Amino acid sequence: MTVLKKDQKNASVKKTCFFVSDLHGNTDRYEKLFGAILEEHPISVFMGGDILPSRLAALSPGGKLFNDFVNDFLAVRCRELKKSLRKEYPRFFLILGNDDPRIEEGVILAAAKKGLWEYIHNRRAELLDFSVYGYSYVPPTPFQLKDWERYDVSRFVDVGCVSPEEGMRSVPVSGSEMRNSNIEADLEKLASHKNLSKSIFLFHAPPYQTKLDRAALDGKFVDHVPLDVHVGSIAVRRFIESSEPFLTLHGHVHESARLTGSWKDKIGKTHMFSAAHDGPELAVVRFELDRPEAAVRELI
Repeated sequence: MTVLKKDQKNASVKKTCFFVSDLHGNTDRYEKLFGAILEEHPISVFMGGDILPSRLAALSPGGKLFNDFVNDFLAVRCRELKKSLRKEYPRFFLILGNDDPRIEEGVILAAAKKGLWEYIHNRRAELLDFSVYGYSYVPPTPFQLKDWERYDVSRFVDVGCVSPEEGMRSVPVSGSEMRNSNIEADLEKLASHKNLSKSIFLFHAPPYQTKLDRAALDGKFVDHVPLDVHVGSIAVRRFIESSEPFLTLHGHVHESARLTGSWKDKIGKTHMFSAAHDGPELAVVRFELDRPEAAVRELI
């Protein structure tokens, strides 16, 4: 695990943060995000994965086709933002999601070295007096790209989903890693046996059987077997229950807020937010580090 730079700790500084997820390379949503940052000056922006465009997303309303989305758009706009805001440029904490090819990880890391953002998959950073952790993997899905998919707590694969040992990858992985790695073991290595009462976890996967992982699978069957309408991670849920982090941030299931009527939930003492959204707008969750109960979500 890599430990990234930490802030000077100053209790008097502003503590407003933004959280967005699943922008899928939509430049209209990104421009709305950058506009809100310019206007409100948050101290940090959390980006919860699925940030890059697929070709299908690029052809949708608000989409645009780039040869290199990170270098031709995202890094360019962040440099412009940094030039405008100077010392008030926010800390960007970023992970990738299951729709983001891992082959793009190299350009993400290169831009991180230039101070545009902090890539925190499987890493820890510090923000004021909080520890920030990131984790990208999700349990098996029906989709073919498997760069950011792992078994959850065992080698069980839900009905209708494709095993991490099948599908395709943009970066090679050993057969042993595909077979033997799982999310539960990863989280144990990342942050177990630590006091997480002042921690923020940036996940792509939501926890299982919550208001954040409800998929539109009602009445759907595969070979006469009904599909589970909850598609989140059992491992993430168990981790939250046992470790009680202060705040967890999630994406991945776009329709969950529409279906459940809530973009937030709570397990024990842990506040949990989702910024995934299945409409054309940008969903921004605004929260204060010391008052997550007062968080709001806006569709822009």
